[in-house]
Amino acid sequence: MAGPQCCAHPPTLNPSSGAGHVEKVGGLDSYVSGSPDSKLAILLVSDIYGYEAPNLRKLADKIAAAGFYALVPDFFYGDPFAPDNAERPIQVWLKDHGMHKGVEDAKPVIEALNSKGVSAIGAVGFCWGAKVVVELGKSSAFIKAAVLCHPSLVTVDDIKEFKVPISILGAEIDQMSPPALLKQFEEVLASKSEVDSFVKIFPKVAHGWTVRYDVQDEAAVKSAEEAHGNLMEWFAKYVK
Repeated sequence: MAGPQCCAHPPTLNPSSGAGHVEKVGGLDSYVSGSPDSKLAILLVSDIYGYEAPNLRKLADKIAAAGFYALVPDFFYGDPFAPDNAERPIQVWLKDHGMHKGVEDAKPVIEALNSKGVSAIGAVGFCWGAKVVVELGKSSAFIKAAVLCHPSLVTVDDIKEFKVPISILGAEIDQMSPPALLKQFEEVLASKSEVDSFVKIFPKVAHGWTVRYDVQDEAAVKSAEEAHGNLMEWFAKYVK
């Protein structure tokens, strides 16, 4: 089940944030950034706060500046989690927005990218989105590489089924994926010689730190940017 850390530090959503724009891709409104002619695409699957989070869009812009076509679909159909809505706590909201629905919604988006000439796709998932990316990565048919940032509800069994290169960026202070669980992931991946992997636990940061940081907090920004650098290195290596 999702815990309180999944809901902590909600971003102030802004539909006009970012240097890109919103268009329909595979049936979903999607924030897109970068050259539409790029043959390399990165799918960003958001946490429960959705695709209008400014820090998430800023990261998409950063990925786009590295030469990728970056895409952040609205998997929640205009209904991101609203922490101030007492009538729809997280468990109720999740009934309408299960991760398996996210997986099914991602497939037409990936098909749309392939049909426009994209030759390689990577995917990065944050919290809720990490579980979606894990499901996509259990086959080599959808994505070439994956990054999970502070994953939620990902299990050791999930990791055992993984088929593509995977980088897991975790937080020292994380009830959803505590360091002990990440160490188990690392052990499983180390035994899978056919799957390249990288697991890193960031000290002194909490679940959500890569996209829900305070832009005024220098240390928080530095930790987030280190993670962003790691994920971009991973995609540069495997999505080409």
